[in-house]
Amino acid sequence: MTTSDEHDDQVDVWVDEAIAGCLDLVAPRSFFLYAGAGSGKTRSLVGALQHVRKSYGAELRRFGRKVAVITYTNAACDEIKDRVRHDALFHISTIHSFAWSLIQGFDDDIRVWLADHLDAQVAKTRGELEKGRPGTKAEKDRKRRLRRDLKRRSLLPEIRRFTYDPDGDNLERGSLNHSEVIGIAANFLGTKATFRAILRDRHPVILVDESQDTNRHLMAALLGAEQHLAGEVSVGLFGDTMQRIYADGLSDLETHIPVDWERPKKRMNHRCPGRVVELANRLRAEVDGHQQQARSTKQAGTVRLFVAPSAASDKVTLEARVAAHMAWASDDPEWESQPVGYKGLILEHSMAAARMGFRELFVPLYRVDRFKTGLLDGTLDVTRLFTDRVLPLIEAKRRGDDFAAAAVVRAHSPMMNRRALEAAGSGQAGHLRAVGAAVEQLWSLWGGGQEPTLLAVLQEVAGTQLFGIPDALQVFAEPSPGSDDEATTDAGSNVELAAVEAALSAPFSAVEAFARYRDQLSPFDTHQGVKGLEFPRVMVILDDAAAGGFLFSYEKLFGAKPASKTDARNVREGKETSIDRTRRLLYVTCSRAEESLAVVAYTADPEALVDTVITRGWFRSEEVVRVTADGALLPPT
Repeated sequence: MTTSDEHDDQVDVWVDEAIAGCLDLVAPRSFFLYAGAGSGKTRSLVGALQHVRKSYGAELRRFGRKVAVITYTNAACDEIKDRVRHDALFHISTIHSFAWSLIQGFDDDIRVWLADHLDAQVAKTRGELEKGRPGTKAEKDRKRRLRRDLKRRSLLPEIRRFTYDPDGDNLERGSLNHSEVIGIAANFLGTKATFRAILRDRHPVILVDESQDTNRHLMAALLGAEQHLAGEVSVGLFGDTMQRIYADGLSDLETHIPVDWERPKKRMNHRCPGRVVELANRLRAEVDGHQQQARSTKQAGTVRLFVAPSAASDKVTLEARVAAHMAWASDDPEWESQPVGYKGLILEHSMAAARMGFRELFVPLYRVDRFKTGLLDGTLDVTRLFTDRVLPLIEAKRRGDDFAAAAVVRAHSPMMNRRALEAAGSGQAGHLRAVGAAVEQLWSLWGGGQEPTLLAVLQEVAGTQLFGIPDALQVFAEPSPGSDDEATTDAGSNVELAAVEAALSAPFSAVEAFARYRDQLSPFDTHQGVKGLEFPRVMVILDDAAAGGFLFSYEKLFGAKPASKTDARNVREGKETSIDRTRRLLYVTCSRAEESLAVVAYTADPEALVDTVITRGWFRSEEVVRVTADGALLPPT
């Protein structure tokens, strides 16, 4: 049981015991574990797996049943696999891989779903063609989509086996795309009792990591299936709604949890010092009331807020002075170590894009709701062609590494698949020379120090068929004749097409910068990149003007800018506001700090911001450092 002693570092021991009690195969119960920042969520998840292995492993293996663990990223998947020593008792996979494991082999059912889905798509596209303007790229795209969907619909009876690769392009005739796999699995769970029974027989225990970010359609279907299977399976959700960062998740997950589920809560924050825990508690106090406590062995820690005018002339130098001040204030010279002794966290991706040189590519795509998650997790087909196919090839050519270049082509080019090589027959030598010529032709775009646009790269790749072209890029794959170059995109009715068109105007160097950022190789990161990670020294940089976004506004959160009419309307309608989103992101970034935290806020109204944060008790007056436009740090008042 819990204790009232706030310094009891064993305060959460009962939580893992409660979870173990739910994982009783004779009388299984489902649960939602609230696990805030630094609370040891993954440790509890792994502990649950170890309990099942010890108590029921032999029985499950005897009947060929497995514990399913759904994670959000491949990295998280690999971490959990390592911690349970890759035991085959546990089916650990990402959400897309898990969805595919459920529907794989149900080819007749998939065919029926796809037929209905394609019929609906065809009807929708025809309606758009009737309403849209002729002579636009949007019309061209709709006609192409209509032809594609009609052809795919006609070929359905011929497809005997559907395929899917969560890490691939899925361009083959019988392959499913990412959204289709999720949609099919969610539909089958919700509508087919036999399918739910198969789920129960395969996986008597289903654990979902980062449940607040798990695709809302599949999550809703899983919650519904659990109600049908109550007392037969144990579904365990691990997460914290305050740390929801992707648009795909259920925005109000906790309200969807059935009343009969167990709801254990972890109170201890093992990561952060006391002062950072206090700040995090203040940030979320107005949201859900969940509060944490720091370990008694943790130092108080150092927290500072640096308030600078948005028009600061040299922000790089200013932030270096902030690091120097933190080295003094925290008595930690590592703040000034080179190349960077602290982790710089940015609240909004657009700000990183502007600083690192991939804004032209990123911003148009990020403004489209359907693109956001795939853009950030690397599954968006619009960018995968460039980041996962062309970029590795060009990097190999720059190094003069012909072996690596050939490996990229062998792995990903349709010119090198079995069918293409068999079709070449006795002319394979000539076919291979054509492949080599296609590579050199692409590489020539960088000749003489030139920097091609993504559109030029796309059209070159399409012309030689060196790599497969994703459907979303097909309309741009061929050069437009004459007047089509002047044609509008009809963006009012096709914002996705307009976004892709804008992104393709970016130079290829934007892809290189974006790939470094996505793979966390840059000096900056955001809440998406670091959730679950921790760093001794953290500098959170808040700059609405540089971010240029519209979904987040720390100026509104900090009272330096009034809430918009849209925010007010969303509040009345019970919808999420930009302030809600910004608060969550600030919570995630600040709670990465293990020892000390600096928050740098660029603002158009420094005095209003300072007044708000002190009045709300987020920062103390002695923790607030004002910075002048030329980067001079003033002593606290």
